[in-house]
Amino acid sequence: MKLADLYMFLKPDIAKIEKELEKAVEAEHPVLREASLHLLQAGGKRIRPVFVLLSAKFGSYDINRIKHIAAALELIHMASLVHDDVIDDADLRRGQKTIKAQWDNRVAMYTGDYIFAKAIEKAAFFENESIHRVISGAMTEMCLGEIEQIRHQYNWDQHLKTYLRRIKRKTALLIAVSCQLGAISAGASAQDQSRLYHYGYNVGMSYQIIDDILDFTGTEKELGKPAGGDLLQGNVTLPALYAMYYDSSHKGQIAAVLDDANKTNVDMAPLIDIIKTSGGIEYSKNLSKKYLNKAFRSLDGLPDISAKKSLQDIASYIGSRSN
Repeated sequence: MKLADLYMFLKPDIAKIEKELEKAVEAEHPVLREASLHLLQAGGKRIRPVFVLLSAKFGSYDINRIKHIAAALELIHMASLVHDDVIDDADLRRGQKTIKAQWDNRVAMYTGDYIFAKAIEKAAFFENESIHRVISGAMTEMCLGEIEQIRHQYNWDQHLKTYLRRIKRKTALLIAVSCQLGAISAGASAQDQSRLYHYGYNVGMSYQIIDDILDFTGTEKELGKPAGGDLLQGNVTLPALYAMYYDSSHKGQIAAVLDDANKTNVDMAPLIDIIKTSGGIEYSKNLSKKYLNKAFRSLDGLPDISAKKSLQDIASYIGSRSN
């Protein structure tokens, strides 16, 4: 089963959001327009808009209102990917050339800025001050997460708390506020807004941990990028972090390879084997399950409607996904 199968009933509403995204990235300047459409047409799971829609089901659901906040949050996500690819010097995303690879870093940065601006424009549909406060707070935290990642690049002495704080800012927070803002925009109760926020946060933490596992266990075809790519870029994720603390010699082996000034022909296979045999994958899976269990508990007290079942099914899928 594919993730999209779990929310097939939302397909007409997701199509409306897709049209909003297409309209949003239209630009008078041909390069901005082409670069933005290049990113949009690369596709994606659109999981953040899905969380907006499902959370809005717990209030007064009106797709013609809710589509604006769903599009805004997906645009924020898209813009962050463009900037990520510049920072990470990534040539591929989802198996296609990144904007920085197709054009250059300057075009990528301005395209990302443009898409961020369009996100704010979409959110301006709402006069609710709390919506804008939540969005600005999330964007601030995301920027801090990026700065933290840069600051700790090639830092082999990281603490688990550093890693968890980073993935909260980079991934979990935007999923959390997608759930929260879906509920707010539909006028759901404050209690349900809080439940959905915590559900999204815990699902987001689990989602990123699973992503970090797949970076070592997936193939280049499945990932759309080389396996071990995060580590090659100096980003220490949970499986590698565990491996280095499990055996200090692992830290030396990893650092010796990746601190080499010439990283163009690094053979990642031995490092991936170290991480796999250290128990880092199993440890990471267990932590992911703990976050998922918290996500399930966060749904307690919500009305027993079909959207609740969909949120439970999505959480289960995220915990068991292999790509």
